[in-house]
Amino acid sequence: MKTTHPLTWIVDGAMCNMMNFVQWRRRTDACSKEKLSAYISECSPLSREEFFRMQPALRPSLRSEWIEWDTPRPSAHLENDRARVRFYPARHSGAPTVFLLHALMSASDVGYRRLAERFNAAGWSVAFPHLPYHYSRTPARTWNGELAITADLVRNAEGLRQAVIELRQLMALLRTQGTKEFALIGTSYGGWIGALLAMLEKDFRFIALIQPIVNPEKAVWENPGAAMMRHALRARGHAPGNTKAMLHLLSPTEALPLCDTSKILLTAGIHDRISPLEDLENLCIRWNGSQLLRVPQGHFGYRALRETLLKLEPYISN
Repeated sequence: MKTTHPLTWIVDGAMCNMMNFVQWRRRTDACSKEKLSAYISECSPLSREEFFRMQPALRPSLRSEWIEWDTPRPSAHLENDRARVRFYPARHSGAPTVFLLHALMSASDVGYRRLAERFNAAGWSVAFPHLPYHYSRTPARTWNGELAITADLVRNAEGLRQAVIELRQLMALLRTQGTKEFALIGTSYGGWIGALLAMLEKDFRFIALIQPIVNPEKAVWENPGAAMMRHALRARGHAPGNTKAMLHLLSPTEALPLCDTSKILLTAGIHDRISPLEDLENLCIRWNGSQLLRVPQGHFGYRALRETLLKLEPYISN
């Protein structure tokens, strides 16, 4: 039996407590069974391509540091309805572009700015999308990312849908500027979104998914950071299995990536209870040819990113 380092329990425990406090703040958001049933009836018959169908970007603005356009999936929050991407261009046009997809409730973009400098120095352009309900897209009177994952399961699904379609639109916009090749580094929630994107787009030199969420059912009903969410859902009559009809759209385990799987690196935390090692081992088998990097940490920590970047060095400098 694998043992967990005491520091891992302390760090992950503290972060899970914080996540549960946020869920407590949103405890009245829980969607009704009727609302969820209607949404599933509408969406479950769709194919993945239909659900994430890309539309032309409306009112695009491409400046040196920011790329913006109107989201194709408007929400009830105006702040969230304008897609925004911090862009760090390479010195030369046509350079490959790497997407940095942040984690849920990512506290700061300082580390991502440093990572962008590293990629710029290697000749890459860098795109740092503000995922739905995060950073500049945070609705008034809410915390950064607070609305991305709550007991409103319909809003959760629509946020994922919004993010994936926007990334497809971003790729299309960058192609008009001469970009022919992309790469992706996604962490946790961002890794989940990146995995879904990988099943729809193929022009990637590499894809690195760091402790991504790959089992949506387990993320809700077993994740220690979702205890308050479960309490709110049960109070509304929900139970495990209530979203299984959506897994073919929202679970990375339900399909194969379009790019060569040998270009995919999955990084797992050995002591991770939010995105368990077992889930990523199973995904690696499903995505035959992908690589699995095991790192001795829980879900929260910086070692996974450091070791992932070391493994990616041949792709970055090539």
